[in-house]
Amino acid sequence: MSKLVLSVDCGTQSLKALAFDETGNLVDMCKAEYPQTYVSPKPGWAEQDLQVYESALSKACKTLFENGKVKPEEILAISVTSQRDTCVFLAKDGRPLKRAILWLDQRMAQYDAKLPLHFKIGFKIVGMEKAAMISSKKCKANWVRQNEPEIWKETHKFLLLSGWFNYLLTGKFVDSIASQIGHIPFNYKKQTWADPKRDFHPYLFPIDRNKLPELVAPGTIVGGLTSQASKLTGLKEGTPVIASGSDKGCETLGAGCIEESMACASLGTTTTLQITSEKYLEPIKFMPSYPAVIPGKFNPEVEIFRGFWMVTWFKEQFASVEAQIARERNVSTEEVLEELLLQTEPGSFGLVLQPYWGAGLKQPEARGAIVGFGDVHNRAYLYRSIIEGLAYALRDAAEKIEKVSKTAIEKIVATGGGSRSNMVCQILSDVLNRKVLRTHVYEAAGLGSAIVSFCGLGFYKSFEEAVGKMVRYVHECDPNPERTSLYQKLYRSVYKRLYPRLRPLYRAMQRITNYPEM
Repeated sequence: MSKLVLSVDCGTQSLKALAFDETGNLVDMCKAEYPQTYVSPKPGWAEQDLQVYESALSKACKTLFENGKVKPEEILAISVTSQRDTCVFLAKDGRPLKRAILWLDQRMAQYDAKLPLHFKIGFKIVGMEKAAMISSKKCKANWVRQNEPEIWKETHKFLLLSGWFNYLLTGKFVDSIASQIGHIPFNYKKQTWADPKRDFHPYLFPIDRNKLPELVAPGTIVGGLTSQASKLTGLKEGTPVIASGSDKGCETLGAGCIEESMACASLGTTTTLQITSEKYLEPIKFMPSYPAVIPGKFNPEVEIFRGFWMVTWFKEQFASVEAQIARERNVSTEEVLEELLLQTEPGSFGLVLQPYWGAGLKQPEARGAIVGFGDVHNRAYLYRSIIEGLAYALRDAAEKIEKVSKTAIEKIVATGGGSRSNMVCQILSDVLNRKVLRTHVYEAAGLGSAIVSFCGLGFYKSFEEAVGKMVRYVHECDPNPERTSLYQKLYRSVYKRLYPRLRPLYRAMQRITNYPEM
């Protein structure tokens, strides 16, 4: 009989319960959509009632077992991988004091960090003064401390969403080191809570240590399922709960990218390129290398804010016809959009997109741009320019990672919703001039979390052995030399020159219109 573990993948729009066996096969899964992605009491705010996640967890797990392919008694352990930088505020009795504040939330705190002089001087010297200030302002704990002091005073534990799930399942305030990604006082290089005597993070994010959870290595058994959690999920009481990691980190593991020569391109709402390294590396200077799900290792990453969200934007604004066709065919809109890509030429006849729909800390004034419009262009070319623009950004990300790792990235494994498209994968391969692979399951984050569970249970001696047994590739794209040559010229001669040329204009636009910095 197969050995099974349950991975819970809590995303921004839905929660999935996924049962994997020890060879990496997805035996069955169930997805529970949220009634709404988030609540927005004010423009730019994004909150979610924790009861929504709790109900989705219960529905997904119980429906999974009702389907009959998986029995509760077959599940050896459960682990949770979740969205990053979503914050939870709990009272001493574990009661939520307010809705969770999502990573999408755009509210900004006042900058009131009391930085020691040597840190102030250091930030100024390295040009990170403004970035540090913005980072502090984006900290949701700072906003609550300033604007809802009564809630902050009553907050017994400040957790990321992953830590709240562990508490929901075990009653313990414990979280994985590999989930600590956000505006928190965490030392990424040492992979522990930051020491104010040696680190600036506790000054930018002044959260008392006693408000933070205990940290454990990925693969650690946090505890057993409580009787209440057993009723909630349908699992046996006492089922081990395994500390996992962030969704992006689990995707990288589930993609089999455990060496510096392989990178995971996560083509989701936020698009990222990650490798796994034994060294702490900063592809973008002073932007941290996140803790990997393999204990003691790191995931150097370059993030493209609002990445494949732009496909959602295109669908909402320009693809009503394709959406109708998709409904008639009972397929996804993306499948119909694939036909738009087939109607277009590589390079989009010079239409080039710079995908800065969401700026980063190092480029706070950046905005999106589409240049080169002519009368030959239509909706199909606009869509292709989005995919090509994201591919250019990923090529730039790969070059940044290679520069600090001193290792060539030979293969890219595509994960996330965008990876379902063969044409998207081929465009990535042509633009990046690298082989692009796709795994045997789309649910790479869930698979990565399952790998962590099997390693934590002792089924495999190492993560490397587990990946060898549980990860397989079923589709690959090789770069086409002719198309790659075209993309190389556009990337070097146009794309790479866009931001330096447009940067002064972005600053002027921001100054004239008072457009928010982030």
